[in-house]
Amino acid sequence: MIPLSDDQLRAFAERGYVVIGNVIQRELISAAMLHIDGLIEQEPPPPDRRGFHFYWQNALTPSDPLRSLLTDSPAWGIAEALINPLELTLPQQAQVSLNIPPWRHRPGGPHLDGLTPPEPSGRPGTFTMLAGVFLTDQRSPDMGNLWVWPGSHRITAAYLRRHGPDALLEIAHPQFALAQPEQIVGNAGDLLLAHYLLGHNMGGNLSGLVRRVVYFRLQSQAHASRWRDCVQDPLLEFAPVQAVVGSTP
Repeated sequence: MIPLSDDQLRAFAERGYVVIGNVIQRELISAAMLHIDGLIEQEPPPPDRRGFHFYWQNALTPSDPLRSLLTDSPAWGIAEALINPLELTLPQQAQVSLNIPPWRHRPGGPHLDGLTPPEPSGRPGTFTMLAGVFLTDQRSPDMGNLWVWPGSHRITAAYLRRHGPDALLEIAHPQFALAQPEQIVGNAGDLLLAHYLLGHNMGGNLSGLVRRVVYFRLQSQAHASRWRDCVQDPLLEFAPVQAVVGSTP
């Protein structure tokens, strides 16, 4: 388990995300890139595709090169350090996210994951945090970067305290006032950890290079049984963050 610094924990509490540099070993990145090359060869995007194109990989095995990005690198210990003493459930799914240029897209607002559609039971598909592994450089804006609305996890939690946790199903695209969005920058091998309630969206790509990120939806072992509490108290599952900034929602 690799703890984050107090400054990183404060940033996660205030902004809803943190980017940790140079986490994933180069050999793991190379193996994942080759695997994705194979996915593209087997099922290529349409020739006129611009912008987002996804591959969902299910029933991940321990030897899967996508899962290895998370479990065979320091990334797993870093993510678990955010929720210690809770533990994460090993993910069974990975999302390969491509952003194909040129795409002059400017997102009009954020979305939340797992709501359209919800889970088969009708439960919102909430989870603890989103982990994103950068496989390509995104050192400046408009390189297919993820857009985030800083602090939106706290605003959304306050909304759900007022309206009840089941109102989450009605706000897949939050319409209430939020801070201005920002584009996340980083290098191949960097790790993004973002709170589930952090509003986000995909931005345009003017770089000339296809952006590649692998996302995992990480869930604590206790999350599903108390998701209603988690979406009203944004730090409920993040005891190390509470210890630095306090536990008030």
